[in-house]
Amino acid sequence: MSAPEQEDDPRGEVVVVTGMTGAGRSTAAKELEDLGYYVVDNLPPQLLRDVVRLVDESKGVQQPIAVVVDVRSGSFFDSLQANLAQGATGRRTTLLFLEADDDVLVRRQEAARRPHPLQGGGRLLDGLERERVVLSDLRSGADVVIDTSSLNVHQLTDKVAEAFGSPHSTSLKITVVSFGFKYGIPVDADYVADMRFLPNPFWVPELRDQNGQDPEVATYVKERPGAQEFLDRYVPVLETAAGGYLSEGKRFMTVAIGCTGGKHRSVAMSEEITARLRKLGYSARATHRDLGRE
Repeated sequence: MSAPEQEDDPRGEVVVVTGMTGAGRSTAAKELEDLGYYVVDNLPPQLLRDVVRLVDESKGVQQPIAVVVDVRSGSFFDSLQANLAQGATGRRTTLLFLEADDDVLVRRQEAARRPHPLQGGGRLLDGLERERVVLSDLRSGADVVIDTSSLNVHQLTDKVAEAFGSPHSTSLKITVVSFGFKYGIPVDADYVADMRFLPNPFWVPELRDQNGQDPEVATYVKERPGAQEFLDRYVPVLETAAGGYLSEGKRFMTVAIGCTGGKHRSVAMSEEITARLRKLGYSARATHRDLGRE
């Protein structure tokens, strides 16, 4: 399915996701999105070239793209193989086909309480049989085929990541966000730590107008009793959690570090935690939600 290209072609890949209804197309698309792909769902095949052109113009030619195409596209679906064979995307294109045994697909569809798009007035199995006929040529020409019959969600995402992820995209990305408790705890936090056990630099006149990114404040906070002990014990906890996140197929972790106003202690400690995580090899960044609000 791949269009002829030079090995050093800078254009991003296009992954076309298709396959049987209930085989995991949505899960695969979500994982591709987490891997950095620009994802378009239920795209008529005739619009493939238009989507690539729009992404080229808005995000650049290096942006990888994933499109989900299935029998819901109706008559447009018949043109998918022809469009791919003609190099419609203008990029290196990979066709990912997801399949599963009929009994597994029936259970999944019944659990979702949705009729099959080709079922009509017949049974669910009738719809699956028609779908297999429609997809038979695509199945035989697919670049990557994943049978999801015995896979759970995490195992499927692992296979997609293995096939399409880069070392950067499949690594865990950790965001360490400082915040002020008086403004509320970040709703997306996976872990929350409270720095209010440390003395507040606000009460030191020469530090009051500075923040935790200033060296004087950072040094003051990290030299308070208990600060280093906390860091030495908390970062290994995050390291342990990070290993579990990766084994469960999770690619993002948010660690919230709070103090009263989100200006001094939480900022300094967030920066230090981020630095330590980076030394351990993690992709970590610090962000300061409430800095500047006071």
